[in-house]
Amino acid sequence: MIQKILNQSIKETALYNTHVELGAKLVSFGGYTMPISYPDGIQVEYFAVRNKAGIFDVSHMGELLISGNDAQAFLQRMTINDVSKLEVGGAQYSAMCYPDGGVVDDLILFRKSDGYFIVVNASNIQKDFEWMNQYLTDNVYLENVSGNYSLIALQGPKSREILSKFTDVNLEMPFYSYMDGIVCNNSVMVSRTGYTGELGFEIYGDNNSIVKIWSELVSAGAKPAGLAARDILRMEMKYCLYGNDIDDTTNPIEAGLSWITDLSKDEFMGKDTMVEVKKNGPIRQLIAFKMEERGIPRKGYEVFVDARKVGVVTSGTQSPILKKGIGLAYINFPFQKLEREIFISIREQLIPAKIIKPPFIKNTSLHH
Repeated sequence: MIQKILNQSIKETALYNTHVELGAKLVSFGGYTMPISYPDGIQVEYFAVRNKAGIFDVSHMGELLISGNDAQAFLQRMTINDVSKLEVGGAQYSAMCYPDGGVVDDLILFRKSDGYFIVVNASNIQKDFEWMNQYLTDNVYLENVSGNYSLIALQGPKSREILSKFTDVNLEMPFYSYMDGIVCNNSVMVSRTGYTGELGFEIYGDNNSIVKIWSELVSAGAKPAGLAARDILRMEMKYCLYGNDIDDTTNPIEAGLSWITDLSKDEFMGKDTMVEVKKNGPIRQLIAFKMEERGIPRKGYEVFVDARKVGVVTSGTQSPILKKGIGLAYINFPFQKLEREIFISIREQLIPAKIIKPPFIKNTSLHH
């Protein structure tokens, strides 16, 4: 009986039946039943994205709307990037932090003509909404519109070519921008964003539109891909995953997110802590490493230098292109230097690895 009650709280995306028909392996993720892989397997999905085009259902992500005369000032206070740089049609990667610098969530901010559209992580929707709600001022309006949107990501070198058959949107748009337009005769928002390191587009629309668009794009050659392939793709680019590489115990400076942290802007949540960390240097750093011998690192595995524990793995996998284990880990100073040999404890064996300069995969289609 308890099992039944628990299952009722797990939501399904509008594409759930499509995934079932495709024979997807489904798992619970971020409060939703999501496809982890399809029958052809993770490797096939992965290479489709790196070499041609893959398509992901990412409808579990949350969407919030912020409007009102003081919306920009509010977001300047709540997020770490400089919101004033955003023009209508622009997008910005950012994060929200607690006063102690811990990360509430990482997010993408879109500037609309009538306010801001924010995309947040599935597992954090309610938490983010409540966090922002605490600080709302009179002229700011916050709305959780997650239920109104489905979201798919078309990613890979051939993504523009495939999508161009179905849309009037100018797909030569710059990275981190968006346009409202028509795809497959449906009104949607198309953004030049993604989580794979390849050229790609994310399409936001109502549930029925997205189901139709998915079907058309798959017919045109986009390969359905699940969360497992997506995780490998993002790891090869050192893109942080909330809950693994960043959370309320990590700050943006040590996570390598200084590039989205604008310490020159006025007071914002967590700024004082981040100024301190920047001044004194973080006590640990999120690094990328490659295994030197066979072994797949996993979250939670310990990292050693000279038999001394110096860190912990936050994300790890086997890279299909490199044919090697790769991972991200927090390493204490001063052991975080590039090219340093470290050892990962895998099943009570210390396996050698090397700290590298990310990303793991350099020559992608991202900026084509």
